[in-house]
Amino acid sequence: MNFASDNAGGVHPRIMAALAAANEGHVPSYGTDRITRAAQDRVRELFDAPEAAVHFVATGTAANALALSLLSPGWGKVFCHSDAHVQTSEAGAPEFFSGGAKLIPVPGTGGRITPETLAEALHVHGRDAVHAGRNAALTLTNATEWGTVYGPDEVAALAALARAQGLGVHMDGARFANALASLDVSPADLTWRAGVDILSLGGTKNGCMGVEAVVIFDPALSEEFEFRRKRAGALVSKHRYLAAQVLAWLEGELWLQLARHANAMAHELALGLARLPGVRIDQRVESNTVFATIPRALHRRAGASGICYHLWPHTQDAKDEEPVSIRLVCGWDTRLDDVTAALRALA
Repeated sequence: MNFASDNAGGVHPRIMAALAAANEGHVPSYGTDRITRAAQDRVRELFDAPEAAVHFVATGTAANALALSLLSPGWGKVFCHSDAHVQTSEAGAPEFFSGGAKLIPVPGTGGRITPETLAEALHVHGRDAVHAGRNAALTLTNATEWGTVYGPDEVAALAALARAQGLGVHMDGARFANALASLDVSPADLTWRAGVDILSLGGTKNGCMGVEAVVIFDPALSEEFEFRRKRAGALVSKHRYLAAQVLAWLEGELWLQLARHANAMAHELALGLARLPGVRIDQRVESNTVFATIPRALHRRAGASGICYHLWPHTQDAKDEEPVSIRLVCGWDTRLDDVTAALRALA
């Protein structure tokens, strides 16, 4: 009954089979092989973006940090939500790979930036450019760290504000599949048609072994990305193993099927938790993550029953008898039996 993270699950059998198939024979290295070319073409087709540059890396941190380094110089400012992964959980990688760009946290409930809070941040940080640096980029997380989702109109409104002041727009899509499955819109409508310049498309949390695609909708930035990826030590020599995952993941809309399942399990879990005495669901469930506040006694019972999740935030006093706030994440391989068993143990 593991709801700690969608990183905790295994690899989908179809993706594992694709890795085994890619293991046969000898092929060119560093992304010059036919499997990589086929995966890049498939991503372009999926996004209705035939000119887009598509590059694969092994981690989400590499995808985000390298993407932002294309949009911001070392003296630039990158606007992000105060709870964004790039701000809280990437050990300064965006700053490091951009050569010193500064992240500007923007507040917003439910993990979302609003046009009002972004406009205020752009105004406050838009003065004294030589001394304070230059506003350079906006990064949005979709689905957010709070499990909420930006729709195409919301992305477009924020992107329009950013672009009006000359900022590039990046989307951290570690859970992009979950957002897309929740909205039932096209990948293009949620990205480049809404004003996104670069997408970090995450596969690792959704059934892959470890792969992220950096989709650069302006191909003029592609060559610089390739140099930055190599210099960062993020260019995998046996590149076919990254590409094979992407091909299998996208085949027959597997990626969306897995995301829809994870989202559905989160909804079932939230419905069941809401029926328990003293439990409050703290955030509307829009993807595969549930945030709840539960009695301390229920928290102890969960631990004794082997139910895994994270405290959210992590700094809550474990000795206090006050209720605790928790985060539970469902993955592609979360079974309905797991959800039912967890709810039964808590009840």
